Amino acid sequence: MTRPPGFAEDKPLTGKVVVLGITGSIAAYKGAEVARRLMDLGADVHVTLTRAGVKFITPLSLRSLTGNPVIVDMFDEPEQWEIMHISLAQRAAAVVVAPASANAIAKLALGIADEFIYTVALATTAPLFIAPAMNDRMLAHASVQENLARLRARGAHIIEPETGRLASGAVGKGRLADPEHIASVVAGAIAGTGDLKGIRVLVTAGPTREPLDPVRFVSNRSSGKMGYALAEAAMRRGGQVTLVSGPTSLPAPVGCEVVRVETTQEMHDAVLVRLPQSDVVVGAAAPTDYALAAPASQKLKKAKRSLSIELSPTPDILAECGRRKKAGQVLAGFAAETQNLIENARAKLKAKNLDMIVANDVSSAEVGFDADQNAGHLLLADGDAIELPKMAKSAFAERIMDAIAEALPGRRRGRKPRK
Repeated sequence: MTRPPGFAEDKPLTGKVVVLGITGSIAAYKGAEVARRLMDLGADVHVTLTRAGVKFITPLSLRSLTGNPVIVDMFDEPEQWEIMHISLAQRAAAVVVAPASANAIAKLALGIADEFIYTVALATTAPLFIAPAMNDRMLAHASVQENLARLRARGAHIIEPETGRLASGAVGKGRLADPEHIASVVAGAIAGTGDLKGIRVLVTAGPTREPLDPVRFVSNRSSGKMGYALAEAAMRRGGQVTLVSGPTSLPAPVGCEVVRVETTQEMHDAVLVRLPQSDVVVGAAAPTDYALAAPASQKLKKAKRSLSIELSPTPDILAECGRRKKAGQVLAGFAAETQNLIENARAKLKAKNLDMIVANDVSSAEVGFDADQNAGHLLLADGDAIELPKMAKSAFAERIMDAIAEALPGRRRGRKPRK
């Protein structure tokens, strides 16, 4: 098995109890792989199946895999039940619901405790990890998104599903995240040995907006998803994270400082004031390169004649960080290109004094701006280039954090970031 990112030890979950809830999703069979990946990291896995989950995978197979009893009906053994759901809740280092159906997400959000996994979720103080898996239209439904937002606000870790072919035959977002990735997220959050523990990480995310008049602005298609995924990955590894975010509709990651900005100049100022205290800076934002030289103070009225506007360059945030970079600081950037991908990215890497740069082709709607997945090449200052195939942005973020952890002074362990 490939060692999960962020750990010098092969089994960071050794001695830790993980309660795994498998619910009524067609992806329930993947719950066995999630259990195995957690066990590979040293976890003592206790599985509970919902009544719907047992329609897709048998308790016997899971008991054979984990060596622990599998709980389906909390009233099967009433003499033990009153103890067991409280006992597991107290012993658990983490509660993982994977796959989580829309029904399971609703019950977790509303505090409904009609099955064993939901009683454990209510009774525990351990971190809760939820990996949704369902039809893409169900996932996009307002009620599901509201329930996920409610759970995030309470501190639950939502492990985003991937985009791909679904059980219905359609292609969309809703596939269960890769089991190895799920195990890595859990380990990174609870093991307390992350390779960014105590490291101060500054991440920029999203677009910026440059006003034309009080109601219009110049911007781009950046959604902020990549930067937010990077902030969450750094926190899972123990980093002290500050996220400088342009305008997005994304919920703020729980546990990090979020600084909201609007314009490129505001992002520039927010980053530079925090640069001296930062060990790592990741420039994942897509600030606009030009701003209106003189924005109109009133709304510009439509006219039949052409309108000409003068644009002025905005500050280059990463280049300024590169000029001010101190010994020991790690500076990473992104090169979103539509042509000459590697050539343009290498030029930016050198010109801006970066330690690494992610080169990604944004001419495709499947990856990059506003997509749930990313792909590209990670170029290092020493000349190495690592191809990163298409994957969920959460997994993509982990690969970048692999390289950042390796680049920190005194933390090199003689291995390359995972391919």
